[in-house]
Amino acid sequence: MNREWLFTLIPLVIGVSFLCAGVYGLRRASALRRTGITAVGRVVRHDTRRDDDGAKYHHPVVAWTTRDGRECTYASTFGRGKVLHGYGVGNSVTVLYDETNPRRFEIRGWDSKSFYMVFTVVGTVFTAGTLTVLLVLLITL
Repeated sequence: MNREWLFTLIPLVIGVSFLCAGVYGLRRASALRRTGITAVGRVVRHDTRRDDDGAKYHHPVVAWTTRDGRECTYASTFGRGKVLHGYGVGNSVTVLYDETNPRRFEIRGWDSKSFYMVFTVVGTVFTAGTLTVLLVLLITL
């Protein structure tokens, strides 16, 4: 038996990793949407980060007060290439946060579950494709 089939494990590991990250993100977002608390926040600034290729991403930093009176100011984990209309500094936004851990929040209209959906779909395609190839290789041995 040749060792070439071992190289098919690379896309399998990538696929399973993407699939796990996507499903984890979707489950967290779903739980936050089920049990989260809505608050009105204000964009106080944008943290700007650059990736390795030099692309610029804007992460809005939102301040809001929790139901029990705690002041929270956190940056969104999602960055976009440009600031969308309605998410500039000083704009009011709707925030959905976890009561026990306000660091876990999303900005309605800015944060998107499509990011996790892409990871889930790509991971599913890689995993299913690689498992199909491995199955065919094992059957034809």
